[in-house]
Amino acid sequence: MLLLADRWNEYELLDMGNGEKLERWGDYVLRRPDPQVIWPFAKEWSLWKNPHGHYHRSDKGGGSWEVKKPYPEQWLINYGPLTFKIRPTGFKHTGLFPEQAANWDWMMEKIKRAKRPIKVLNLFAYTGGASVACAYAGAEVCHVDAAKGMVNWAKENLEASGLKDRKVRFIVDDVVKFVEREIRRGNKYDAIIMDPPSYGRGPKGEVWKIEEKLFEFVNLCMQVLSDNPLFFLINSYTTGFSPIVLENVLESTIEKKIKGGKIYAGEVGIPASRNGMILPCGIFGRWEK
Repeated sequence: MLLLADRWNEYELLDMGNGEKLERWGDYVLRRPDPQVIWPFAKEWSLWKNPHGHYHRSDKGGGSWEVKKPYPEQWLINYGPLTFKIRPTGFKHTGLFPEQAANWDWMMEKIKRAKRPIKVLNLFAYTGGASVACAYAGAEVCHVDAAKGMVNWAKENLEASGLKDRKVRFIVDDVVKFVEREIRRGNKYDAIIMDPPSYGRGPKGEVWKIEEKLFEFVNLCMQVLSDNPLFFLINSYTTGFSPIVLENVLESTIEKKIKGGKIYAGEVGIPASRNGMILPCGIFGRWEK
């Protein structure tokens, strides 16, 4: 299955080629590397040569932005009723993964259709795109990430979307330790979202390697899943991981706890406006009631 994030007005994947992508974020055009773009440009049109910002990788790791035309340190873009702060960072990201809009739409629809109070746990929650979407749909959200700066950014996104009064808890913590404490407390959630990195470290140096930890962690999360759950979503950007891996992980965990529902997996992508080619943007695995 392929999910397309094709309902954006203020974000646009303009073109891609030669290991790079050209994107419009509101009023500003950025040129960034993307390792999956292994084909050449159809034609290097003028915007490629004159974006607002061009991120160059360094041979020594990392990289930096070349400012070709002035742009602000940060600005806002909207996705329907949701508003997010865009801030080009020193590690090429902007603070938002626009392809995840395909998942936001699905989550919001599931929550609204449930017509009952829904508690959502968002793990490895980054700057909170999913947290904002779920809060907008009326869910109570617990947002957990080990990086304090990302959690603060998520708070800014919630406020920018006019949702400061919604029930959202922001937690800076190692996600495994947080879930273990929630188990001891007896807390339960109707929906769980996770976007685990390939490799990472918690605030106290805890090491995360997805191939070693994912199954064990998803299995642990079954203990905080309510008896009447709505959905479970795993996203991954790990190179070489097949969507079937996530499908198998869910079948090996959630099916032991919950009878019924549907498990499926696939890729997420964004169509380029210039020629309709699809940029692959990671994989997902879903269980839904």
